[in-house]
Amino acid sequence: MTMTVSTELTVGIVILYLLLIIGIGYYGYRKTKKVEDYMVAGRNTHPIILALSYGATFISTSAIIGFGGTAAQYGMSLMWLTVFCIVVGVIIAFIFLGKRIRKTGKALGALTYPELLGKMYGSKKLIYATGLIFIAAMPLYTAAVLIGGARFIETTLGISYMTALLGFAGIVALYVIIGGLMAVMYTDAVQGAIMLIGMGILLVLTYILLGGVTAANSALESMSGLVPDNLAAIGMTGWTSMPEFGSPIWMTVITTLVLGVGIGVLAQPQLAVRFMTAKDGKTLNRAIPIGALFIVMMTGVAFTVGPLTNVYFMNTTGQLAIDAAGGNIDSIIPLYINSSMPELFVIIFMLTLLSAAMSTLSSLLHTMGTTLGGDIFSRMRGERYSIRATRIGIAIMLIVSVILAVIMPGSIIARATAMFMGLCTAALLPAFIHGITAKNPSYLAGKWSVAVGAGGWLIWTLFCHLAESKMLGICHTLFGVDSLVGSPWCYLDPLVVGVVLSVGVLIILIPLDKHKVTREDQMNLSR
Repeated sequence: MTMTVSTELTVGIVILYLLLIIGIGYYGYRKTKKVEDYMVAGRNTHPIILALSYGATFISTSAIIGFGGTAAQYGMSLMWLTVFCIVVGVIIAFIFLGKRIRKTGKALGALTYPELLGKMYGSKKLIYATGLIFIAAMPLYTAAVLIGGARFIETTLGISYMTALLGFAGIVALYVIIGGLMAVMYTDAVQGAIMLIGMGILLVLTYILLGGVTAANSALESMSGLVPDNLAAIGMTGWTSMPEFGSPIWMTVITTLVLGVGIGVLAQPQLAVRFMTAKDGKTLNRAIPIGALFIVMMTGVAFTVGPLTNVYFMNTTGQLAIDAAGGNIDSIIPLYINSSMPELFVIIFMLTLLSAAMSTLSSLLHTMGTTLGGDIFSRMRGERYSIRATRIGIAIMLIVSVILAVIMPGSIIARATAMFMGLCTAALLPAFIHGITAKNPSYLAGKWSVAVGAGGWLIWTLFCHLAESKMLGICHTLFGVDSLVGSPWCYLDPLVVGVVLSVGVLIILIPLDKHKVTREDQMNLSR
């Protein structure tokens, strides 16, 4: 039975939620006494705060709205991404990289990801290069997060997209600019708890709505004959089975979505900084169980409910989810929630999405602000990191991201997320792992790994990977075709190409470099 909730109550609950978040942000502001507090939360974060902040930053509207909608189109094969997120994004990230990042970051006095990478190699050039990559690419991901949050606010509150977008962005920017990372992590923790509750209720209500776990899953499995001809032709076999091995859809699911996000998480600066806020290795160990539970609930529910929306829309409208949503993948989950769920839960889920979007957006804004204001502006002026410069950097990058959110096309959330994570992985991950694990890393290998990885990713994106090369049109303008390679290679994600090239350069150049970076070189890198 659908419950009726007044508009006044909806607005009242949202206002109370926003007042709570702003209040927590102000608390973070009051506890911020020095630059280290603003940049890395004082390096003394509690394990629960760390785990919830890490998870809430990792899981945004991209996962719930964008990837949930993508799962509605491609099916439960995306569950492999949940496995990768747990194994790579939590266990490997916390145990094998997190402890080294925390220890090395503290020893070198690094406050940001670009500064940590640059100091590991004793190179200002790497700091600038990494910073430029983030400034150029991160607004794309930020815009995707903004779109996901604003679209749901638009459909739920019945306000214009621009009003939802600007209001959403402005409120998040307020507490990020004022309170820095301490405010971000405290609000993340509260938002993460709300997300856990909301997604848990969504899973339960979905199965109740569709007649139970067995009935719902059986109904979805029986729909394999309804796979659209255009998807069947490129490898889709159903919503409960994997695509044909090596097919275009298999390439997209595995190389773009599963590998792009599942491995790309290790190269995310906004997540790496979380490890730098931990007091010690025990803090990271204690955060692992909570982080793993959070990732299971967030991705597992999204990749289960997404495909099941096809059962709901087929029962109620006689259409598949993508058709009911007018062809826009990003509209499937919002439409499903607003069409099928009790109105009271619509409000709860709106708070869940607001929490997901605000937690990730705040972290991205903080990272872009510290990069532009600290790693570039302050460093070029020969100054220490400046809170004022960082705040200006946040404001500038927010404006850029909002503009992108206005002009970007539909069905772009999952794609934009995968693109950003793919670039970071191809350009930075191999060099970062070498720097964090080697006693004396090779600067020659590190700088060329970054350059070749980024270059390989860019070339494959512009001229080979059909999803981007066709949309951008550069390849067609120059060569008269949408891609320079045929099927199925035109569906191979640029991440794979970039990582292979980046790792290959490292392997070749490390033994050839006779002048490895010493700890003295690292410590002597001046601001």
